[in-house]
Amino acid sequence: MPSITVPARGRRQFLQAVGAGVLALGRLPAADQPGAKPMRGLFPIGASPFTDANELDLECLAAQVKFLNRGGVHGVIWPQIASEWTTLSKKERLDGAEAMTMAGKGGKTAIVIGVQGPDTPTVLEYVKHAEKAGADAICSLPPANVTDENALFDYYKQIGAATGLPLFVQSQPFPMSIDLIVRMYKEIPTFRQIKDEAGDTLARITEIRAKTNDGVKVFTGNGVRNMINELMLGAQGYCPTTDLADIYAQAFDLWYAGKRSEAFDMFGRVLCFNSVVQTAGAPQKYILVARGVFKNTRRRGGSGGDAPAGRGGGQAAGGGGRAAARPFTAESEKLVRDALDLLKPYLRA
Repeated sequence: MPSITVPARGRRQFLQAVGAGVLALGRLPAADQPGAKPMRGLFPIGASPFTDANELDLECLAAQVKFLNRGGVHGVIWPQIASEWTTLSKKERLDGAEAMTMAGKGGKTAIVIGVQGPDTPTVLEYVKHAEKAGADAICSLPPANVTDENALFDYYKQIGAATGLPLFVQSQPFPMSIDLIVRMYKEIPTFRQIKDEAGDTLARITEIRAKTNDGVKVFTGNGVRNMINELMLGAQGYCPTTDLADIYAQAFDLWYAGKRSEAFDMFGRVLCFNSVVQTAGAPQKYILVARGVFKNTRRRGGSGGDAPAGRGGGQAAGGGGRAAARPFTAESEKLVRDALDLLKPYLRA
């Protein structure tokens, strides 16, 4: 290969450009480095377990990660809306991130740490901590005080410039336009995943894919009630709750393995189970208790204690829709556990 001669006066600029390129190569493809965990598939929103003394239970938080690893779940995001993140202290968030990344070492489940906060300096502190702790990616909700899309773009650009970790963005509660998503894709190299819940998700999947040439992977939330519809449109990821994530993950894997009828059947099992759970009025986090992951169903948000199914973001036990509050009796508990027994042949965790 012929050598390149660089004039002396331009050598400094050349070396600076090469150096910048090397830095870019080291930062931008973080998700594609050898051994990196794929940023697609089932990435449920991790629940926050609390002790009877109302402290964050780091042991159960780590157990949740191990549970997901056993279940072959592709990733987990914590803390977000369904994690009751606004009730967590800064120390709890830092300790929780470390507990999760430690529990995830050696496993296949990608650990995505939520970095949103009350102001940008705090957010950037969470970003640096997540990177130091060994997170596989980061995620941020829009800031509460956002006033327009230019301000929102600047916010995410600062996050993207602070780390080479893959960046997940959530499109609500600020109703993020597709034009903004495309702009971020073009100008923030680490942004490649959108948890899209703004407007008509089914319509937006196709438009986002087309306008980014499939450069942005569309993840869906809203209880993941339309999984098959979204898979048919090319969705690349899902964010239910963690309790049945191993079943959801199987449906996703079957679909992308070309076994679409089997995927349809697997997702149908989730819908059937959810109907039982919602009818019974199971408390939030109850399935994680029944599956031996959590010790109780304690919450900090809203009711301040055990609450019926209807988790953050409208997700009920099992990841479905909102259920009306009703007494959860011993008879109701037996109904849920009997339904869980019917799922046992398909439970991997």
